[in-house]
Amino acid sequence: MIAQVVFNLPVDRAFDYLVPEAWRTTLQPGMRVEAPFGPRRLIGTVVRLRASSPIRQLKTLARVLDPSPALTPERLRLAEWLAGYYCCSLGQACASLLPAALRLRPVVEDPAAPAEEIAEEMPELTGEQRRAFGRLSAAMHAGRHRTFLLHGVTGSGKTELYLRAIALAREQGRSAVVLVPEIALTPQAIDRFRERFGSEVMLWHSRLTARQRAVAWQALAGGRRHLVIGTRSAVFAPVPRLGVVILDEEHDPSYKQDQAPRYHAREVAIARARQAAAVVILGSATPSVESYYQARRGRFELLELTRRVEGRKLPDVEVIDMRQEFAHRHRVGPFSQRLAAALRRVVDLREQAILLLNRRGFARVAQCPTCGNVVRCPQCAVPLIYHAGAQQMVCHYCNVRQAVPEMCPACRRGYLRLRGAGTERIESELHRLFPASGIARMDTDTTRPRDSHRRLYDAIKTQQIDLLVGTQMVAKGLDIPQVTLVGVVSADTALNLPDFRAGERTFDLLTQVAGRAGRGARPGQVLIQTYCPTHYAIRAASRHDYEAFYQAEIRMRRRLALPPFVHLIELTVQGFRQDRVQDAAEFLARALKARREGGRITLLGPAPHRVVRLRRSYRWCVVLKGPSVPAMTRLVRQVLRKGWGVRGLPVIVDVDPL
Repeated sequence: MIAQVVFNLPVDRAFDYLVPEAWRTTLQPGMRVEAPFGPRRLIGTVVRLRASSPIRQLKTLARVLDPSPALTPERLRLAEWLAGYYCCSLGQACASLLPAALRLRPVVEDPAAPAEEIAEEMPELTGEQRRAFGRLSAAMHAGRHRTFLLHGVTGSGKTELYLRAIALAREQGRSAVVLVPEIALTPQAIDRFRERFGSEVMLWHSRLTARQRAVAWQALAGGRRHLVIGTRSAVFAPVPRLGVVILDEEHDPSYKQDQAPRYHAREVAIARARQAAAVVILGSATPSVESYYQARRGRFELLELTRRVEGRKLPDVEVIDMRQEFAHRHRVGPFSQRLAAALRRVVDLREQAILLLNRRGFARVAQCPTCGNVVRCPQCAVPLIYHAGAQQMVCHYCNVRQAVPEMCPACRRGYLRLRGAGTERIESELHRLFPASGIARMDTDTTRPRDSHRRLYDAIKTQQIDLLVGTQMVAKGLDIPQVTLVGVVSADTALNLPDFRAGERTFDLLTQVAGRAGRGARPGQVLIQTYCPTHYAIRAASRHDYEAFYQAEIRMRRRLALPPFVHLIELTVQGFRQDRVQDAAEFLARALKARREGGRITLLGPAPHRVVRLRRSYRWCVVLKGPSVPAMTRLVRQVLRKGWGVRGLPVIVDVDPL
């Protein structure tokens, strides 16, 4: 017996191994094995069993890791789709379906004692909710795959529809997967779903230990749990008889994986649901342009919730022109006079406020006023960010850290000045203005410790925290009824990025964070500080007008032939010598042009990458643009062959890049 094994390597082929006599009756496709690979032993996945091999001398499998297949036939088919669409090796695709360091044993204990079942009284649905659930229910009863785009304003009751769809799936004896974009949302989501489903709920995200992951895996695969809630990798959770997949905040870029295979959880969810004849619900107050376009074309079914539940008003939004602040004030801090006064009112009334600034650290740039030099990362072509808590300059790409130089390292004459505010600076300013208030910060730096999201969420919910400042984390789904004020310190952080999605990201972030205000009995207020008050994304966000934003955005995308009218594939060549990288990128571009058939695939570049040097590695990129992903991936595979490299240098393939 010959086992064909694939490994988590950028090598697009399977390797043949002899199967020892003792395993010939038990070995099956989908099991993981340990096998000799050159001088090493690697863990791979058996994808096929054969009676013969064209290779004469074969090595023998060293060990079988699983008592039963870790990947079922259905999940192996999903891995094949993943490898085909996202242009990676089957071994990389199989590895992405399995959590790292998973150890399966015949019997693994169940998680902690089942929680007490809580018979929560279900709220009465609004008319819009009833109509939307009627269409969801009809699709689930029909037992056919459908994808719904649930476009509902913030606070319109999307979560209640999720809960009812899951309840219906459970009545049908089927399972459910719920995806949220950030671990920060998981404690809140878990609370809502456990109130309704008790011990059925299983948690899945990157902060779980290896043991917790193995326990969760076997509880789900063994059918002892039927509802999993987690971040993007939960889309691969081994639930049997999948009935519904829900992506909350479906527009969020966190659903895109940044390592091979560079999948988008939305597309994987749709592919998986198609195999299982399940329903997909994509929920958002600000749907991605691609999803809304598909709904307008009829590929997705559009469900709309235009009003908040219980007749609550959307918050009033005021745009503050910071150009006027500079014109009338000698020295301007991070807060305009209007925002500072609103914060004072919130503190006096003992309400809660959220401040958004999508930049970590204390200062964004350390610059010499004498020679103009900016302190940069020695490994990456980016400025170092000053973090006051650690009293260090930090690279947000490679995490290199260094002390703050007393004098400019370039001219040795000037003292460095710190410019540009981050969340640490805003937190410091709040402590100065409101020393008696409870103040907290929510960003990657403060939420690294295990269970930090839970502790922070509980402190906000119990009103131990009056003022919360944070990055985009604070915009994503937090439901705190006591929040009456949201302040956007700078609406321009995403607007000025070299990215055709800059307008969309700005609109999404402003609309989402505005939706955190006024979710309780008291009305909400939103203040947006900007230097670009007339930009269409900011104007539409200030009016809660998704349709106006979409029409302006889709006109630009159509004119420039950008997604959703085409697909993109970004090919990034990287290496330690700039001349070799540039030469390889030019060779790659010539090879793609030579093999391109017809004029439907456009080639852009080669050009230096947005971040031209990262972790000492230089990067150049080539972008393919065309109407069909399969046609472009066929071209890429022809040129790169089986090793995803060119001229001896690795090439990163990113299909539908964000």
